Amino acid sequence: MTLTGAEHAPARTTADRLNTPYLADWVATQAGLARVPGVQYAVLVDDEVVLDGAWGVTDITSGTPLRSDHVFRVASHSKTFTATAIARLADAGALRLDDPLGDHVPELGGAPAGRVTVREALGHTGGLRRDGRDADFWQLAAPFPDRATLLDSVLDDGDVLGRGEHFKYSNLAYGLLGLVIEAVTGTPYADHVRHDLLDPLGLADTAPELDDDVARRAVVGHSARALATPGLATTFADGRLPVAGVTTGTLAAATGFCSTARDLVRWAAAHFDGSALVRPETQRLLQRDESVIERPHAARRAYGLGFESRTVAGRRLVGHSGGFPGQITRTWFDPTARIAVSVLTNAVDGPADPIALGLLALITTARDDDGAPAADGVRPGPAPVEAAELDRWTGRFANLWGMTDVVRLGERLWLLDPRRADPLDGAEELTVDGDVLRPEPHAGFGPVGEPVHVLRDAAGEPTAVVVGGMTSWRADEFEAQRRASVAGR
Repeated sequence: MTLTGAEHAPARTTADRLNTPYLADWVATQAGLARVPGVQYAVLVDDEVVLDGAWGVTDITSGTPLRSDHVFRVASHSKTFTATAIARLADAGALRLDDPLGDHVPELGGAPAGRVTVREALGHTGGLRRDGRDADFWQLAAPFPDRATLLDSVLDDGDVLGRGEHFKYSNLAYGLLGLVIEAVTGTPYADHVRHDLLDPLGLADTAPELDDDVARRAVVGHSARALATPGLATTFADGRLPVAGVTTGTLAAATGFCSTARDLVRWAAAHFDGSALVRPETQRLLQRDESVIERPHAARRAYGLGFESRTVAGRRLVGHSGGFPGQITRTWFDPTARIAVSVLTNAVDGPADPIALGLLALITTARDDDGAPAADGVRPGPAPVEAAELDRWTGRFANLWGMTDVVRLGERLWLLDPRRADPLDGAEELTVDGDVLRPEPHAGFGPVGEPVHVLRDAAGEPTAVVVGGMTSWRADEFEAQRRASVAGR
């Protein structure tokens, strides 16, 4: 007999409720479509890492399979560590957020950079140059700046805008914050963040800079896919080239960190509501919108002190991205709902942000459907059905037009296109009605409201679905038949 109430269902793990095997499969689909060398990903709900996986290779030259313990350059994620270290020093009374940088870095003297406050540097409102007048170290044409080079960069025409005039992202400002931490603690930046943050939190796979130990487990970065040029042969797939790993000098506080997706979601969890890492009022200051960036033809963005924020489908997310030569990474977390997602890619065009947001959409849909409050406080749809009954209908199907997934999220069935970056774009919630699945009627251009028929084999396993009169077969079988048909011509 089919169970219709969640209260009658046996206890299930968070991973099962979220259908983490499907989440991993969806990530692999997105990574394969983007043709990136590798993607590492992790999901944390409450205090539990429920998904920790990897797809692809560490290096297209070696073909070494990527694992979840391989380390990525997570670049500007470093700013979240630097900002938190500064905040803890402020909480302890070792410095004030209104201190001018020159109070702690005497070489700045009375120069404009020296009058920029710690808070302005944290929030990128100090008006300083982003990377300096010569920033070709970002394409490995020179070493990253040391202390003397950094100070020369900010003292020699390093101020571009007035203090507080605009949000102006500055890696140089965060390099100076690293010097502030060293001056206040009397300890090298890397040593301080290890002892104050990484070791107490057990982030054993995270380091403030690339070193020999980290390098042994580090992925190789890759350039973007190249345009296919007729008559020009390429050595590597898609024209990608490996990118060498380098150290970041005095900009480690801005971009030096190395980590794994698993460690980054655990780091995010340390910033959930109610955590003890910093005072509650300090946490609110770090995460609130200090600046809002709105430009024509661009998405609205917001930044606090070391943390970016974004509102997606009514849910406020906090986190940071990272861009390093050959690697693009992203971590988002909801500090109130206690959800964190991290996606790391080893290609400069890696879709880390779209995959992270897509994962969050799937996770929050499954979680809201499983009894947790929805973003608007209302739990939509009919009463849930036993998961085992729903799983009888699920699978990936394909036809000449593409792919279709019937998937369980929480306690409900959905029909969605796994190729879309937003998996809920065009998705349909389905209800079991006898031997068919029924979508909710609504306005639309597709076969809205039409029943979805599921064809089964003798064992009762789904072999095909019929949507709008068009049949889609099991994806692997359709691909095999299609290839055989083409080969037989």
